[in-house]
Amino acid sequence: MKRFILLLGLMATALGMTVGVYAHHSAAGVDTGKTVTIEGTVKQFKWANPHSWVELEVPNSKGGVDIWNFEMTSPTYLVQAGWKATTLKPGDKVKVTGNPMKNGDPGGLFVSIVLPSGQTLSQRGGGGGRRGPAPAPGGAAPRGPAPGGN
Repeated sequence: MKRFILLLGLMATALGMTVGVYAHHSAAGVDTGKTVTIEGTVKQFKWANPHSWVELEVPNSKGGVDIWNFEMTSPTYLVQAGWKATTLKPGDKVKVTGNPMKNGDPGGLFVSIVLPSGQTLSQRGGGGGRRGPAPAPGGAAPRGPAPGGN
């Protein structure tokens, strides 16, 4: 009887963990077929696993401020896309593009951001796999091997 109770407890725990993992990765509440671009001021940037977040203060039509939250990927991927933990600071004026919440709540899944400097960052590395220095003005690539070899 003790073994049966232990087995039943282990099965319930395993089922609970499975449901939790599934719920964690569900984007059912997000409209991935649409994007919105929101201009606002960074209130907080959370650099954390498993997901980073950017929280914006966005002026509304009533003269107040709405808080928008955009969920991002993990710092591991953000670093590969050119991010640092210090990329965003409270008070930075930015434009965030994201997939909005289906229910209209202010927030969604992060797609890209335009920083105060004008630089645009996404959450995935890319750039066509380019390595080495950028092309020189006029489009000519610099001569010699790329830094780090290869």
